[in-house]
Amino acid sequence: MFRRTLLAGLALPAFARAQADYPSRPVRMIVPFAAGGSADVVARITALGMQEALGQPVVVENRGGSGGVIGSEAALAAAPDGYTFVFHTLSSAVLNAGLYRNLSFDVRRAFAPLALIGTLPNIIMVNPRVPAGSLPELIALMKSRPGRITYASSGAGTITHLSAQLLATMAGAEATHVPYRGSGPAFADLLAGTVDMMVDTMASVIPAVRSGQVRALAVTTLERSPALPEVPTAQEAGLPGYETYNWHAVFAPAAMPAPLRARLEAAGIAAVRSGAARLTAAGVEPRGDGAAALAAFWDKQFALWIPIIRASGATAD
Repeated sequence: MFRRTLLAGLALPAFARAQADYPSRPVRMIVPFAAGGSADVVARITALGMQEALGQPVVVENRGGSGGVIGSEAALAAAPDGYTFVFHTLSSAVLNAGLYRNLSFDVRRAFAPLALIGTLPNIIMVNPRVPAGSLPELIALMKSRPGRITYASSGAGTITHLSAQLLATMAGAEATHVPYRGSGPAFADLLAGTVDMMVDTMASVIPAVRSGQVRALAVTTLERSPALPEVPTAQEAGLPGYETYNWHAVFAPAAMPAPLRARLEAAGIAAVRSGAARLTAAGVEPRGDGAAALAAFWDKQFALWIPIIRASGATAD
């Protein structure tokens, strides 16, 4: 008994010192999506800012697959010692909970919110060969050709799928869903003209919009984006009430000690401040909300999207 008490007493100061010295080595940010997509773009801007705030390298590790499930599991498998955290999106932090019936974890119990990095307006795009120069013209085309207009998505149940489906439903039109394994291949086929339209986040498509490779018809937030101020909102273009957007935030495994989570929270907020111009240029609307505000935001996102997923019948199992 005395020996166990002595060992515990020795361990506590060591644990306290480890927290006080944190971080004393590189920190790993797991991005549960493939390199090159919008999540990766924003994650790398965030990692740079957090690195400056923490005084240690923040190494981005892409662990894509299963809509973010594989990367989430990797983050939870790591020791909750402050040296591994995860960069979640709407898909990995909310949508998967409605799409997968047999997840190995409960996302709301497994992860603790740290900081909301920003929101990303979606943009409604068509291949330039599609004879629609505005959102009303696209809707008219969809109505005149029921089911013949195709739209790409990064997979069934993703924000790209649900946003386009919601668009067709609200417009009273029909279109055919063509799912892909990721937004990269989906967007490549939009560029090639294999599919007609796509609703995707701005971060990775702005160069193609500016160069005319795709035609932007509307953004899906209530206000125009500073990154593409010439593109009207869906409401301005004649579809009132239509609003969808993606978002990016940093989360920690819930088992991580509160003092370490607080350090990462502060670093995430600092990263938004220092990287605001780069985030805006990438099509992100910087937020920088802390853990409490992100928790409230997370609750509202669950209340919004889970019923939509259930109504769509989409599953990922």
